[in-house]
Amino acid sequence: MEEQLAGRGGRPDDRLVTLYRAWDRGGAALMLTGHVMVDRSAVAQPADVVLDATSDLAPFRAWAAAAETSSFWMQINHPGRVVQRDTGSRALAPSAVPVDVGSLSKLFPAPTPMTAGDIRDTVERFAVTAELAEQAGFAGVEIHAAHGYLLAQFLSPLVNKRTDEWGGSLRNRARLLLDVVAAVRARVSPGFGLAVKLNSADFQRGGFDLEDAHHVISWLSDSVDFVELSGGSVESLATAGHPADGRTLEREAYFLKLAGELVEDTSVPLMLTGGVRRAPVAEDVIASGFSLVGVATALAQRPDAPLGWLAGEEGEVAPPRSALRSRPLRAAAVQASITARLHDLSRDRPGRPLAPTAALVADRYRRSRAKRRNRREG
Repeated sequence: MEEQLAGRGGRPDDRLVTLYRAWDRGGAALMLTGHVMVDRSAVAQPADVVLDATSDLAPFRAWAAAAETSSFWMQINHPGRVVQRDTGSRALAPSAVPVDVGSLSKLFPAPTPMTAGDIRDTVERFAVTAELAEQAGFAGVEIHAAHGYLLAQFLSPLVNKRTDEWGGSLRNRARLLLDVVAAVRARVSPGFGLAVKLNSADFQRGGFDLEDAHHVISWLSDSVDFVELSGGSVESLATAGHPADGRTLEREAYFLKLAGELVEDTSVPLMLTGGVRRAPVAEDVIASGFSLVGVATALAQRPDAPLGWLAGEEGEVAPPRSALRSRPLRAAAVQASITARLHDLSRDRPGRPLAPTAALVADRYRRSRAKRRNRREG
């Protein structure tokens, strides 16, 4: 998720507390935050939360305390090259490969290849953020290595063209992720949770794929509590049903057929996310061998969906849909509609959801306000 609900200075405020308290009371067993940035100079969106060495922990403690019955974990992330030009963020990447999203590519700046010093700094930033998350009262962290963000960029042979120790073979391309996991594990207490979000596939021809995921999971298995499997990126909108490699995805539980092949050959618990909106589908995921099911979009539409499902309800929590012709704009509009729903829930006013096109307009307005606020704060 990406709530885009940061207050001043990238801090969480009462809105995020209200949102996650609603999900906690709605029956969620495990809550994962939307991604929290580890580097203040590199944020995916201007209203993303940031947790680094300069952060005041008090609002993060209040956020963590929103969970009374759920296990509450923080997802931590670095966007790498997936930063929009107007945020002023540094666009770092393994190599100077620009983001390719057709006519919208101009929104993204040309990325700067990372030096060895940049890489060491990034590893340290993940470790610091995880340490601070534990101090704030979160039960664990999930390291985001999916959806085309920085750690996924290193894993991808399409983006990572390096010829040093961080490029070439899959083991080298996975080095940054494995170093981040090791650094976090060394910095937090033994009982603190640690997970990784990983693509089952990037859904781009020649990109990170199922066999690669199998190897990476095996390298992670002794260090993490679970691996969450998803798919796609800003260049291949698999989570919106539009994979760039032309594969056909399921209407529900998009990645179950593909990711299900990983269950039998791994010892680490796996979580599947993407397109689960009905209790029978969630049950199918568990029956396939997964230990956890992600239902973020369903929870955005109905915060108490888990309680309903546990009570025997089977009705689908319908997602928003858009008729826009452009695939990237259609995906953006649907995402904006979900984000608008999160904003309504964060103000404890779960009214009728905005239509996707209207939500996209509102989203651009909120984004502009967040940019202006960030500029004022310096």
